[in-house]
Amino acid sequence: MATHTTHFDKISLLVTHFNRSKSLERLLSKLREHGVSFAETIVSDGGSNSEHLRYVNHLRLDFGFTLLTTTENKGLGNSINVGQDAAKTPYILYIQEDFVPKSDIIPVLTDAFNIMEHEEEWDIIRFYAFPWARFPYLKPYKKGFSEMVFHIAPWYTDHTKFFAYSDHPHLKRRSFPEKFGRYYETLSGDVTEMKMCRSFLRHKGKGLYYHHDNDLFEHDNPLEEPGQVREAQLKRQRLRQLPALRWAYLKYRMLRDTVLLLQNK
Repeated sequence: MATHTTHFDKISLLVTHFNRSKSLERLLSKLREHGVSFAETIVSDGGSNSEHLRYVNHLRLDFGFTLLTTTENKGLGNSINVGQDAAKTPYILYIQEDFVPKSDIIPVLTDAFNIMEHEEEWDIIRFYAFPWARFPYLKPYKKGFSEMVFHIAPWYTDHTKFFAYSDHPHLKRRSFPEKFGRYYETLSGDVTEMKMCRSFLRHKGKGLYYHHDNDLFEHDNPLEEPGQVREAQLKRQRLRQLPALRWAYLKYRMLRDTVLLLQNK
């Protein structure tokens, strides 16, 4: 247990949750262990079953968070929208329940907060990406952060350039929906995320990405609480076995996403 507590009185912690109550407990316990606290913690549940919801209510008594519930699963977009609406502070730290924070998050989050507090041009600061999905075009900034620079020209061929926004852990302003709109509500997390990615680019969003992201979070889905398998994840697994087809598909995807961005879809 940490002997010193770092408190962020201008940041709300928003955690989305669906049927992974032990993972939620692990996340909150790690933050407590590292000695970090926030003005408020909001857990937005996406219609978990009764067993998990009972345990989440038990956790609420221990950790003192605000619990938002729904009678049916309306998708990740709804959970984020509801959570953002409830936030009372100028900034939101968003984390899905299957991430495990490490102690290095404290100084990095402190730097990120100070940057956003004093430099109004930044809309989001990201703290994690899968190894195969790190933003490809970065301009070094300061304190380990780089600016994510989007190039629409097709000769910038890495398809991950569209993911300046990501649902992975990030810090953003509570006013984020005023500039980029609300999250698209559907049961497909891939669709929700991709639509917000395009909205972020279309509205000239500016963001920073922390280079040493593996020092901040671990993404872990234990066997007893497996991750939600997304269509894009299954497609990646199949294409890894066919390198030529994978290359062609990624180039097609880059061109397709360029057209969708230009068409305002």
